[in-house]
Amino acid sequence: MLTIQGRPTNCCDRSSRRHFLKIGGLALGGMSLPQLLQAEATAPAHVASGGLGHKAVIMIYLSGGPSHQDMYDLKLQAPREIRGSFQPIATNLPGVQICEHMPRLAQMMDKVAIIRSLHGCPDQHASDLCLSGYPIGGGERQSGRPSLGAVLSKLQGPVDRAVPPFVGLTIDTRHKPYSNPGVPGFLGPTHGPVRPQGDGLSDMRLQGVSLDRLGDRQSLLSSFDNFRRRVETENAYEGVDAYTRRAFDVLTSSKLVEALDLEKEDPALRETYGRGEPAPAFGEDAGPHWMDQFLMARRLVEAGVRCVTLSFGSWDRHGANFTRLPIQLKRFDQGITALVQDLHDRGLQEDVSVVAWGEFGRTPKINPGGGRDHWPPVSCGLLAGGGMRMGQVIGSTNHLGEVPQDRPVHYQNVFATLYRQLGIDSHHATILDRAGRPQYLLDHREAIAELI
Repeated sequence: MLTIQGRPTNCCDRSSRRHFLKIGGLALGGMSLPQLLQAEATAPAHVASGGLGHKAVIMIYLSGGPSHQDMYDLKLQAPREIRGSFQPIATNLPGVQICEHMPRLAQMMDKVAIIRSLHGCPDQHASDLCLSGYPIGGGERQSGRPSLGAVLSKLQGPVDRAVPPFVGLTIDTRHKPYSNPGVPGFLGPTHGPVRPQGDGLSDMRLQGVSLDRLGDRQSLLSSFDNFRRRVETENAYEGVDAYTRRAFDVLTSSKLVEALDLEKEDPALRETYGRGEPAPAFGEDAGPHWMDQFLMARRLVEAGVRCVTLSFGSWDRHGANFTRLPIQLKRFDQGITALVQDLHDRGLQEDVSVVAWGEFGRTPKINPGGGRDHWPPVSCGLLAGGGMRMGQVIGSTNHLGEVPQDRPVHYQNVFATLYRQLGIDSHHATILDRAGRPQYLLDHREAIAELI
């Protein structure tokens, strides 16, 4: 629990200040801020047909590299050692088939777009490429570049100052490159993701802040506004002071906490998404089978978050590919389709983009252990919402699933498309690096024409 010096005082709503500060854990850029504010009596108002009022993106990292030919690009005419045991099923798009273990998605293909010809991925087990468009390079995460969430934080800022523009739900793993929720790169920690982590974090003491001081919100906000002005003009306040600034913004509101509280959702809707658990999938060092994250991401963007990142599953299937993928694909099928349908039901499909993909594909040939190994030449991805043109499959691979055959799409072309739908023109937008030099957001700045 958060430890604050002083005596309990009564708030204007007659609740105890000590009670008012009991909520779940939160981490900001590596610092924890446990138990910020208890959720207030009412949930955030449901956004009706008017939409969000801002653009947002949910980025789902399939940690380990999903098998393109076992999901969206089955090669039934290939030799047995390539095609595997999964069967294709028809979808609601004429002539389009996907894996039998994703029947819900098959009936929702008109609401998504599949890319079968992704390229531009190195042989790196990391989320960096999927969250920024850049791999690890030069000894730096994301080649020193900012993630998409960090760019949105810099260029568009918060929708509501009590709600961070960028939230990372990615769980911690022993293999740290899987845990990257989207580092800010040269933009600095001010634009890094807020990371809610639950009740297991160590306590944090707000040094020199008493309950008496917290009791006077107006004075706190006035003092903090002065602090903010100093931070924005003095580079010396980068880092820890930036986290403190953001922490105090959240401390004055419960909006973020409301969004994270899934108990406020209709139980029937939660069951539609499925629950899962936050532990790594199959006990391996990777993402979880935690469908609650999909629902949490939707609640966060409704609350005002511009970018939510999360990881899902253990896709590095060097072995047990055809015994474990059916379990994993079923859970992914439930979570992703519930999210896409929920966005449509709430009228948010024009405002919220969704992307789900991994760092590379898998070898066409099945290895002796019944798995597929790393295959950087081609990968696959799923897109939904964001006002993009859905109900299509973009690109193809050759008859063995080895390389793009037509319409190769670079990972950065997907980012250019997402930026465009978020209101940022990657052809012209630049951000200053640490040396004060303007840098384009991407090297490949062409959006995918079929989607816009």
